[in-house]
Amino acid sequence: MGRYPNKAPLGFINLTLVDGKKIIAPKEPEAGIIKWVFHQLSKNIHRIEEIRKLANGKGLICSRSHFFRLIRNPIYCGLILIKFNSEEPQIVKGTHEPLITETLFYEVQRIITTKRKVTAKTEDLKAMFFLRGFLVCPLCGHKLSGSFSQGARKKYPYYHCHGGCKTRINAIILNDSYQSKLQQLTLSNKAIDLFSCILEDRSIKTQKTGYLYERNLVERKLKEEELILSRARKLFVAEILKLDDYSELKRENQINSKCLKKELLHINVKLRDIEKQNQLEDRSFVDIFQGFSDLDTADKKHLVNLIPPANVYYQSGNLSLGLNDALSKILSKKNNRKSNKHKFH
Repeated sequence: MGRYPNKAPLGFINLTLVDGKKIIAPKEPEAGIIKWVFHQLSKNIHRIEEIRKLANGKGLICSRSHFFRLIRNPIYCGLILIKFNSEEPQIVKGTHEPLITETLFYEVQRIITTKRKVTAKTEDLKAMFFLRGFLVCPLCGHKLSGSFSQGARKKYPYYHCHGGCKTRINAIILNDSYQSKLQQLTLSNKAIDLFSCILEDRSIKTQKTGYLYERNLVERKLKEEELILSRARKLFVAEILKLDDYSELKRENQINSKCLKKELLHINVKLRDIEKQNQLEDRSFVDIFQGFSDLDTADKKHLVNLIPPANVYYQSGNLSLGLNDALSKILSKKNNRKSNKHKFH
């Protein structure tokens, strides 16, 4: 029938609908983190254990063995694995909402069952020198490379030129300078207004109205159940209703109320998610680059490609950001947001 009959796996929650049907539904924040896990695995740039630790840091409470079972479970792409006695396992299409596509799931299975292409050393180099390819030597005009230099006690990372050119700068200083400049940018007022219109165009308000209607319906049914139990209690006290009949009615009432409360909880979660989407003035939305340090290397380089460093002073490590006309219209410096003046240097 396509319904998952057991305890909901991590990222889902067991629910019972008004008609008594049992289903599983996505449960946040675990569902969002699991989506992130599969997308990271599909990039094939991190080891599985590294992604597991990052997921734990985001709030996914999961042991190492559980995590390895999780990323191989087809439930997350909408499929259910079933086995009848000694027969070969079969996969059926589930009726629950999948977290990822089947294409993404099978791509991840292909990657995690084959030899990893990346090494820790290569990944460390990429992570440290994410500005590599975007820095130009002020003396000879060549693009700077990046490597570690052995010091007295440890290795130090530097962006440097080639051959006899002496240009070089500590990579940590330049990386921090770039991140600091980036995190001074925020969405402009006009961009926030635009996103508000986009959300409205996506019929968020209509969706919210639907959930509010469902919530009112469930709350009304809960009150009806309370009224039924109250009346039954009065009839029992008046010795009109027998003990067996009262006990049966009370048990049925408790089951119905429990199912309705679970459904009400699910609807309230959906409404909170919609409310978060509408709260565009929330700082985590407006200050969109605050999480730059948590991005993986590929995403960092993609962002640097959009907003490259400019006017780099290699002696001090200071720099400015090169914003094109389009980005200048949707981004502004924090202290310039109210006046909408776009100064980035």
